[in-house]
Amino acid sequence: MLNIALFGPPGAGKGTQSKMLIEKYNLAYISTGDILRGEIAEGTELGLQAKDIIKRGGLVPDEIIVQIMEERIQTDTEVNGFLFDGFPRTTVQAYILEGLLLKMNTKLDCMLSLEVPSDQLRNRLLDRAKKENRSDDTEEVISVRLKEYDTKTAPVANFYKEKEIYHGIDGLGGIDQIFERLTSVVDQTLQKSWINLVLLGPPGSGKGTQGRKLAEQFNLEYISTGHLMRQEIKKDTEMGQSAKTYMEKGDIVPDEIAIRLIERQIRKHPDAKGFIFKGFPRTIVQAYILDGLLRKLGSIVTTSINLDVSTLESIKRLTYRGKTEGKRLYDDTDIIIHRLEQFEKRSIKVSNYYSKQDKFEIVNGLGSEEDVLKRLTDVVNKSFKKIR
Repeated sequence: MLNIALFGPPGAGKGTQSKMLIEKYNLAYISTGDILRGEIAEGTELGLQAKDIIKRGGLVPDEIIVQIMEERIQTDTEVNGFLFDGFPRTTVQAYILEGLLLKMNTKLDCMLSLEVPSDQLRNRLLDRAKKENRSDDTEEVISVRLKEYDTKTAPVANFYKEKEIYHGIDGLGGIDQIFERLTSVVDQTLQKSWINLVLLGPPGSGKGTQGRKLAEQFNLEYISTGHLMRQEIKKDTEMGQSAKTYMEKGDIVPDEIAIRLIERQIRKHPDAKGFIFKGFPRTIVQAYILDGLLRKLGSIVTTSINLDVSTLESIKRLTYRGKTEGKRLYDDTDIIIHRLEQFEKRSIKVSNYYSKQDKFEIVNGLGSEEDVLKRLTDVVNKSFKKIR
């Protein structure tokens, strides 16, 4: 998802630019001001509570804002992300927004701050009051609102500067000129976005073959926990010795080992545009772990793809591989069956985990390698469009 906060003092032009941004990037518009005015017009309980506060030019309590925003966010599902106008206005609200987006397994990508001199702001607000007959834009209220901004809202900039996603934008000039400055920053932000794919599917579904091909095609780094563990076993490292005991039985290796291997591999590629994870996660716990690993890097799982083949097809492929490539550590018939049973037992929870986040795709794993790759490529391209 692409999530933007449009920042700036009252009268900076956030409303005008927001309309253009949401159309260009297919975003849902979350304006606390508009939402609150709607609540007031409808005479809701929350609206009545906020009415007197807004008239005085004060900030509506966070308890009211959060209730309204969370409801609005949950109703907008057919969008590529959200544009927040008028929120956050305080550092407390900045933390609240972090929490709201975390619940959705996403984050704020950039804070765009429209910078306009105070004398220009007063003139704009007074002019707007005359044209729109807005009772909350009197000279007295304007002074209060600008003072509130300077004392409470401006420090929010430091919160996002520390996260390195704050961008000051010159708010003077023509509407199109300002919009071009905004979109330039957004497009640069999107170019930095990682795409992280999780390849799911039973043993023998072709995840390894297709994962390497996808990584090469999309310039992503391929991480196979199984391959990494076999390397450790071959080197007879401490981790390899620990992993071997489990892999010989066809069991899942302890999460501590997988985490160390994945973190080490990620650190080897600091300039990566994203990763393809094969063989991880295999359990719902590992799905949470992967989210945690990526969040440390300011990223998330983009989508998961399940290569769909039948149990019989998996057995045929694994048996054939054992005969043609030489038996690998876990290609004994009994171990193959055990691994498939483990997959069927645990995989449904992982699939459901990503499905609930609208990050789950099923791709037919039958056919030639080229045919399967074409299907996978189509899904990955769709994922790229989602975040760009």
